Parts: sequence; C-alpha cells; structure tokens
Amino acid sequence: MFQSIIKAVFFGNYFYGICAVALAIEASLQQNYSFNPPVFYVLVFTVTVWFYTLAYIKDPSIKTSRNPRTRWFIQYRVYVLYSQRLCLISSSIILLFFLYKYRVGLTGISKGQLWPLLLTPLAALLYYGLSFLGSFNLRRIGWLKPFIIGFTWAGLITLTPVVFYHISHQTNQSMSPTGWWLFLKNFMFVSVLCIMFDIKDYASDANHNIKTFVVAKGLRFTIFSIIVPLTLAGMASFLAFAIYNGFSVTRLLFNLIPFLAMILVAYALKQRRTIFFYLTVIDGLMFLKALCGILAYYFDSTHLR
Repeated sequence: MFQSIIKAVFFGNYFYGICAVALAIEASLQQNYSFNPPVFYVLVFTVTVWFYTLAYIKDPSIKTSRNPRTRWFIQYRVYVLYSQRLCLISSSIILLFFLYKYRVGLTGISKGQLWPLLLTPLAALLYYGLSFLGSFNLRRIGWLKPFIIGFTWAGLITLTPVVFYHISHQTNQSMSPTGWWLFLKNFMFVSVLCIMFDIKDYASDANHNIKTFVVAKGLRFTIFSIIVPLTLAGMASFLAFAIYNGFSVTRLLFNLIPFLAMILVAYALKQRRTIFFYLTVIDGLMFLKALCGILAYYFDSTHLR
C-alpha cells in the first residue's frame, strides 16, 4: 500500500506540484512578501500536475515503452484521467474566481506585471503544447530545452506569486532587484536539474536525434564541464549577492546547502541510476532548495529582530 502511494506521488507528477508550491512560498518569503491566499497555491499545484501529466498521456509511444513510469500511466490510466479532469476543473474555477474577485486590480496592472503572466505559459506552450499539434516544438532543440523548462519554472514560482500579491492588494509595484536575482537563481537551478535529467533519457534522445548536452558531448563532459561549473557559478553569484546585501551567516549557510547537494548528486550520476533516483533525488533538490530558503528566512537573526 505504502509503495503504491509513493509511486502515485512521484509517477503521477504530484511531487512536482508539491515542489512548485514550496518554491512559490520560498520566493515570496525571500522577497519579504506575506503568503498569498491558499487558493493561489492550490492553483499552482493543480496547474503543475495537470501540465506535466498532459505530456505523458499524449505521448504516442506510451503503449510500447518499458519505462516504469510510463507503464504506471498505462496501468492507472482511468485514475490519471479523473485526476486530470479534477486538476483542470479546479484550476479553471480558481482562475475564474480570481479574475472576478480582483477585476479592479487587473484593470490597473502594469506592463511590468503583465509580461511575466504571459511569457510563462507561452514558454510552456512552445515546449509542449505545439508538439501535440504535430508541429515544431522546442523539445527537439536538445541544448535549449533545459533552459525553456527553467524559464517556465522560474516564472511560475518567482514572478507569479509577486504579481498575484500586487493584484490582490491593488498595488502597482515593480519587481525588486532581489526578485529578479531570485528569478535568475531559480532559472539556472532548475535548468541544471533538467540537464541532469537528460542523462536518464540519453538512449531515447539519441535514437530520436535530439542533441542534448549528454548526447552531443558525452556523460563526463556534461557533468564536469557543464553541470558542475554552472553550479559553482551559481554558488559564486549567490555568495556575492549575499555579501553585498549583508545576509546573516545563518541565511547564507542555509542557502548554500542546495548548491552543495547538487554537486554531490552530479558526481553520483557517473553511475547508471534508476528512474526513482531521478524522481526522488534530483527532483528532490527542488524541494530541498525551497525548504532551505524557507528555513533561512525564519532562522535569519536579522529577520527575527
């Protein structure tokens, strides 16, 4: 029973929804905003689960795949379809409720608040949506697709909570420098995780002539010349930002943990890993990042004063 629940959480993409909510909470706290209403986080969760699952149930190769995850989708297809309907209906109701309740705030939205709301779903559509129509999609540009996913996640978890907050409070404030830096940080963090995930899909991508970094450059080059340097660069930029803004030692150390964990996981990828390793450990780095950011906020001595 417990094993079935664990498979449902990770194979059914519910863990992605949990990570999206946790990262959205972290982004709000890091920018010194209070929490949004609970319906906002329900919306983030349901949209994330619905969209990630949509890619799997629309995959024409799902019936012939031996991947444990895709086999799970076949076994529980009816359950997945009901879950998709529930997520879509819930998201639609919440969105319509938001548009109606905050219609006054929406009329005064600035371009600086509007474009994040538009570019995030546009990037997602270019990555997955057009492929459903049999047309060109950005997934086939191997080196680009991790950064498209990173941009989409960064927009959803970093910019959207702030825009939602300003609309619901009828304010017209632009993103702060901290907010833009956090957007860049989340963009690069998720992008690196996606490059790691491409290692799992090496055989499939190679067969479909999708030139991901690992297909084009090999495993060792991807780990030691792309993943590790990008992680170290992100760590260095964070240290510079933290020192410039006078972060406390507690806040600095908490925020360093995800970078160090990412380097350790990168080294672990030298050996062949199961699909569950990628879904729990690599995707788990997103949840770890959110947890460390939240703890950094609440345990920060300057915040407590």
